[in-house]
Amino acid sequence: MSEEYFVESGDVSTQQFDWGTLKWMATPDVNGSERLSAGVVQLEPGEGHDLHEHPDSDEILYFLAGEGEQTVAGDTREVSAGEMIYVPEGVEHGTRNTGWETLKLLAVYAPPGPESELAEMPECEVLPAGEIPARDD
Repeated sequence: MSEEYFVESGDVSTQQFDWGTLKWMATPDVNGSERLSAGVVQLEPGEGHDLHEHPDSDEILYFLAGEGEQTVAGDTREVSAGEMIYVPEGVEHGTRNTGWETLKLLAVYAPPGPESELAEMPECEVLPAGEIPARDD
C-alpha cells in the first residue's frame, strides 16, 4: 500500500448490496489513511439499510444528490443534497431513499474500521476495481 493522494472511483473495488453500493476511496488499504475512511454510498430508489450502530467509530454523512430519510437516535428527518449528519459512535442510525433517483452521499468514519466489517457481511458482494455494478432497472 502506498500513499495515494488522488483516487478515482475506478481505482477501488465496489461493495454491492441489494440496497445499493459503496466505494471506499480513503482507507488504510487504499491510501494509508489511518485516522479516517471515506467513501461514496449510493442507495437506489425505495431502498435503505437497517438501523445499526458503529461502536468504535464516529460517522459523518454528507448528502450529494437525491432525497431520503435519515434516522439518528430515534429521530427521523427528511434529507437532501447539501445536508450533513453527524452520528457519534454507538448511536443507532439508518438511511432510506424516499425519492425517484439514486440517493448519493459521502460517508466518513473516524477511526476507520466499519468499511472492512461491511465487506465481511454475507450479503455483500465485492466487485473488483473497474467493474461496473449491474442495476435492476
